[in-house]
Amino acid sequence: MLFSVPALDLEDGSVLEEIGAMRADLAAYLRTPRRWQGRLRRTALARAIRGSNSIEGIHVELDDADAALDDDEPLSADQRTFAEVRGYRQALGFVLAMGGDPHFVPDAAAMRSMHFMMLSHDLSKSPGQYRRSEIFVQDEQTGENVYEGPPPEMVPALMEELADGLQRPSGTDPLVLAAMSHLNLVMIHPFRDGNGRMSRALQTLVLARSGIGEPEFASVEEWLGAHTPDYYRALAVTGDGAWHPENDAHLWVKFMLRAHHLQAQTVARRVERTEAAYREISGVVVEQGLPDRVLDALYAGLVGYRVTRPTYVRQSLVDERTASRDLRTLLDLGLLAAHGETRGRYYVRGPRLEETLQRLGPRARPVDPMPWLPAELLRRTSGRTGAPQEQRTGGTSPRTDRSMTA
Repeated sequence: MLFSVPALDLEDGSVLEEIGAMRADLAAYLRTPRRWQGRLRRTALARAIRGSNSIEGIHVELDDADAALDDDEPLSADQRTFAEVRGYRQALGFVLAMGGDPHFVPDAAAMRSMHFMMLSHDLSKSPGQYRRSEIFVQDEQTGENVYEGPPPEMVPALMEELADGLQRPSGTDPLVLAAMSHLNLVMIHPFRDGNGRMSRALQTLVLARSGIGEPEFASVEEWLGAHTPDYYRALAVTGDGAWHPENDAHLWVKFMLRAHHLQAQTVARRVERTEAAYREISGVVVEQGLPDRVLDALYAGLVGYRVTRPTYVRQSLVDERTASRDLRTLLDLGLLAAHGETRGRYYVRGPRLEETLQRLGPRARPVDPMPWLPAELLRRTSGRTGAPQEQRTGGTSPRTDRSMTA
């Protein structure tokens, strides 16, 4: 038995309609190719990777998450951290590739394969294998066990049930189905590690397979990473300390619909700002007689990336000498500013790009479709929240895993 899809109310229906309208507008707008679409999509993936990993306490800069997309070297992340990020990038890439493949079957073996991709850099975490012992989530502040997953002998059958449900037409709205898939996987907690990341990647897979256009923009991993306490609280309310699939999942679904609505607004505003930003920097490029190939580097600097010469060489398809000349010109014009020396040198936005950023104005705040929800989550979890730590029984040492909540 798994958590059941709850009955939706009028508020849920209204929010779903508004999300659908925003997604339709985005899809229609992006049907016309634009120079900046590739960069926007790439940055959306990097934000999703960074957001999902940040929930686990794995923090990287946005440009390091972007570097993982091409197996480039990170600027500041250590080797262990970057291995985690790169593993998640591999699994998410698989999700996006398989989402539109009519021959792909989202069975339990596929989910175990995703887990192996995610954690194959650390064989001590048993990538691709179900856990063989009990598992607990612990409140680090109090040391109290706040969630206990189902017994390990139940895991294979529960995962088969979850996979079977994904393969059968249900008539459930894709956003709700994806949210429930996320919930059931994270509550089953089938693996020794990586359960939260797996659950969020599965949610994105369900969305991609449901025909939602531009799945990179449909993911809410960025939003969840920025609102981790509420994410923990929504899971805590629903889980109630142990494996209780009979519990009502309505508040969880509301939490996820709210996340989708707010993320959709963020994407819409980001599209507007990206178009305006490219318009601004294109004007500078024409005014200064610069080659068109510098546009993407200038945009990357504008949004806060650290631009390196090797990355510029690869993305602009020029040789080292040309890249050095281009970057020196941008530096002399005050469009970029240099940090570091020789091999460690990188470039950030310079004073002229700072002026461009000021002209774009402040980012608009999204309108909350369920403004009452954060306070309700806080009220229902008062005294119970905290960053969790998982423990395995059977003589193994405890480890940190923020994939579940207190």
